[in-house]
Amino acid sequence: MTPTKRAIPCIAIAVSFLTVALAQAQTQNQAPAAQAQAQDQTKAATDKPDPTLTLKIGDPKRKDKVMEVGPGAVLSGETGAAIDFERMIRDMMTSRIVHVGETHDSMPMHELQFQVIRALYARDKHLAVGLEMLPVTVQEALNKWTAGVLTKDEFIREIRWYVNWNFNFGYYEKIFDFAREHRLPIYALNIPREIITKIRMRGWDALSEEEKALIPGTPDVTNQDHRTLIRTVFESSDIPHAMKGPGLDAVFEGLYRSQSAWDEVMGANAVRGVESEGRRVVVCVGSGHLLYNLGLNRRAYEKSKMPFKTVIAVVVSAGKKTLTVSRAIGDYVFGLPEEEKPAFPTIGLSFKKVDNLENLVVDPKPTDGVAGRSDFEKGDIILSVDGKAYSDINEIRMALAKIKCGDEVKFKVLRTGQVKDVSLKCEKKSSD
Repeated sequence: MTPTKRAIPCIAIAVSFLTVALAQAQTQNQAPAAQAQAQDQTKAATDKPDPTLTLKIGDPKRKDKVMEVGPGAVLSGETGAAIDFERMIRDMMTSRIVHVGETHDSMPMHELQFQVIRALYARDKHLAVGLEMLPVTVQEALNKWTAGVLTKDEFIREIRWYVNWNFNFGYYEKIFDFAREHRLPIYALNIPREIITKIRMRGWDALSEEEKALIPGTPDVTNQDHRTLIRTVFESSDIPHAMKGPGLDAVFEGLYRSQSAWDEVMGANAVRGVESEGRRVVVCVGSGHLLYNLGLNRRAYEKSKMPFKTVIAVVVSAGKKTLTVSRAIGDYVFGLPEEEKPAFPTIGLSFKKVDNLENLVVDPKPTDGVAGRSDFEKGDIILSVDGKAYSDINEIRMALAKIKCGDEVKFKVLRTGQVKDVSLKCEKKSSD
């Protein structure tokens, strides 16, 4: 069973991680018939309206109003009417921060981000880009990239892209290339993932003083509209169906703590980016951090009072003319047609390092993507990939990121003391 994929991405990666873990545990214990039933239920869930799109939260002037967005349309949340792209860009010139949301594996959404950056740069050369994808600990490498010091492979290695982020670099390549070509600063907005995990699992007080220094104070968790948004996403995920009992509220509170910390730190770093050189900053981040202007955009404004705009893109399913969304969901809403398949295959293979072992180990057992259809098991020790040995997660994921539909990669793994050959084959007809 795979987690339901909606037009708006998961609010926090923590939700996705927990959902995948629970789905894997369920699938491994299901008979084939039960697995098929679970897959049917997941497919049925994708046909239901996304409840996060029509919540009555956010701007009091707009929260009770909806609008119909079709593929190719751009609507103004303020008026509910269509607006052309150039008019939108002109309106953005009064803002210090422009937030453009994304679903991480949607190439059309990344193209929209790129077009906004390019159009704003044409009017304002004093521009910068802020990225959710990378932690502040790699800022020096970002500076070297925009200065033209690193090759692309050197850059991907130095920022440890495939350790810090789970999606193909190709989705973001045009943005990185444009920033380098025009010497636009790129600001890392995030913090190391393990800090967010610690906040989720153990709370603020569990952080070291060094870790706390990366976050601008204890994150506020009292905004009721924001809690409603996160709760709605949580309840529409697989977690509540897999977990029962009083522990469910504790799981939500942990997720909400981590989401609040994420938004707090990224909002503060976006403001810091504007203040450092006085540049207008375009923030590229998952839409879940922006919906209803309640996430990092709200927190950045509360800290700085800097004017901002938010762009949200939604997917209009094939066969539907429009999608109903709240007018409060964003300042501008783009309707995008449904993609036939992602631009890059979903590999679905994760690795971990084990003490005193050079080789990488498969963990967990893959259940989706290309690897989900292959004969991998949790605990497989990777001896070689197409004859090459790997001891670094970023390196092996860089190699796997080059796989295209129709390609086949041959692994040698050690499993329970025996060497086995496992093929990772991306079928041409696959939707991955």
